[in-house]
Amino acid sequence: MAALMTGSQLKVKGFDPGHIDAVLEKLESMGASLERFDNGVEVFPSDLKGVDIDTAPYPGFPTDVQAQMMALATQAKGSSIITEHIFENRFMHVPELIRLGADITIKGNSAIVKGGKDLKGAPVMCTDLRASAALVMAALCSEGESEVRRVYHLDRGYEKLDNKLKNIGAVVERTNE
Repeated sequence: MAALMTGSQLKVKGFDPGHIDAVLEKLESMGASLERFDNGVEVFPSDLKGVDIDTAPYPGFPTDVQAQMMALATQAKGSSIITEHIFENRFMHVPELIRLGADITIKGNSAIVKGGKDLKGAPVMCTDLRASAALVMAALCSEGESEVRRVYHLDRGYEKLDNKLKNIGAVVERTNE
């Protein structure tokens, strides 16, 4: 999703893409150009359009990817509606995405994302693991510098993400503040 947000080509290896069929199918319905292979997926720059997402237990669309898809939806043309059916407090990242310039409105257990807006760098605060990933992704495609705070949430699930992002060309710096 970060590659799609930044208009990049990226091959991700070392996993069975069948385990995330619901996610890949939703990305393809947005217009993502993907190539699946036995142990991974390659993503190509794509023109994305809005999509409706309803979280559901496996094999449905996973709630654990909802925040990242919301970040991606900010860069798609048109509107997306993301409805959370699993956890009622799963939209804690929305105010932080709005701080970056996203146009998101919450109505009950749904978020309406008006995509195609340029994001601007800003200080943001991580509230949980999945929200952290979404904020880093949004920061990567924001104009200017962003400061992502409280990354200890991120470190619980994404080991050395800053180094991995640097290895694929992102400009990321970890500070001890």
